[in-house]
Amino acid sequence: MSQRKENEPQSAINPFKTAQRQLDEAAAVMELDSAAHELLRWPSRELHVTLPVKMDNGKTKIFHGFRVQYNDARGPNKGGIRFHPDETIDTVRALGAWMTWKTSVMDIPLGGGKGGIICDPKSMSAGELERLSRAYIRQVGGILGPKKDIPAPDVYTTPQIMAWMADEYSMMQGNNEFGVITGKPLALGGSAGRGDATARGGIYCVRDAADELGIDIKGKTAAIQGYGNAGSFAHKLAVELLGMKVVAVSDSKGGIYNPDGLWYENVLAHKAQTGSVAGFPEAEYISNEALLELDVDVLFPSALEEVITGNNAQRVKAKIIAELANGPTTPEADDILYKNGCYVIPDFLCNAGGVTVSWFEMVQNSYGYYWEEDEVHKRLEKKMKTAFSAVHKASRKYGVHNRLGAYIVAIERVAEAMKLRGWY
Repeated sequence: MSQRKENEPQSAINPFKTAQRQLDEAAAVMELDSAAHELLRWPSRELHVTLPVKMDNGKTKIFHGFRVQYNDARGPNKGGIRFHPDETIDTVRALGAWMTWKTSVMDIPLGGGKGGIICDPKSMSAGELERLSRAYIRQVGGILGPKKDIPAPDVYTTPQIMAWMADEYSMMQGNNEFGVITGKPLALGGSAGRGDATARGGIYCVRDAADELGIDIKGKTAAIQGYGNAGSFAHKLAVELLGMKVVAVSDSKGGIYNPDGLWYENVLAHKAQTGSVAGFPEAEYISNEALLELDVDVLFPSALEEVITGNNAQRVKAKIIAELANGPTTPEADDILYKNGCYVIPDFLCNAGGVTVSWFEMVQNSYGYYWEEDEVHKRLEKKMKTAFSAVHKASRKYGVHNRLGAYIVAIERVAEAMKLRGWY
């Protein structure tokens, strides 16, 4: 498979320009200092790496990767590592910016970063993935560390990949440094409750949004675009915690729809057997595009960026959109959804459960004592509720949609830290 070069666009919409536009809009509302505004429009630093990896056929293949450290005014950089054939530096920059806002809106003492490698992990063996993971850490390890930059899993990376990376970094340091990576297996210092944390945080937000809107969420319908970690757990927890009925789910190969509801265990078993939710016998086919426009109470965009745009936002009927993906909604779509009365829970609030429990993992790593899963859930619920309330109040105070409200909360905190440190 040919690799996309870093300067080729992933789509017609550049995600980093989207992130900058969102920042610009919030900065105007806030009347943010011009120097602080310009400083926040760009990554503090970024590293581009070239990775030679010996493949199973004996040939050496060259991969390209990135690590962006967007802003560390509030603490060490934090952000996932993605393996994707269409990865671009601008996607990584945008995600690093969103991670900065995410840790800030959650009031976690961390900054934001992101990493990525241009590769097709689905076509690679476990041995090739391990060699690629270790090669990446050898190149970027100099800028990583528990007090500098702490990666985590993201698109197509797993706890096993994190374990290889943590081991490689530890070998480089000459001692165990498992705290350099979060999202690790429990046996290597992972945290209980990390597996479903992204979805669980989003579910807590949906419950709070329904309360604000006066909606009795029990028995209401949901559709989920994307059935990876976040999307599949959203299915499970929407039913278990909220009593909702999930009528449609999809992945990259297509979607399934059943107005009577889909059983999580059956859909998960089908995907495990076939590699996709598509073709599930107890439902009819639905496209990813049509799923977004279903007449449901809650829509969970849980796949990749820029799926709700100015072209289709007018047809979105959901009352609540819970963004478990990063950047699924464009600025044009935000305006349309807001005018139509759709309550959007923005990505860097809605999907912040993952980084919050990653922070819990860092805390537990640092003092060598690990919490029970119930304790993790209670602490996560409290953090999500506090952050949701701050965003909701800011959006109402300024008369703006929730994404702008979230930006205002996050930017105020980062700008204050930069000013106190004398950066502007």
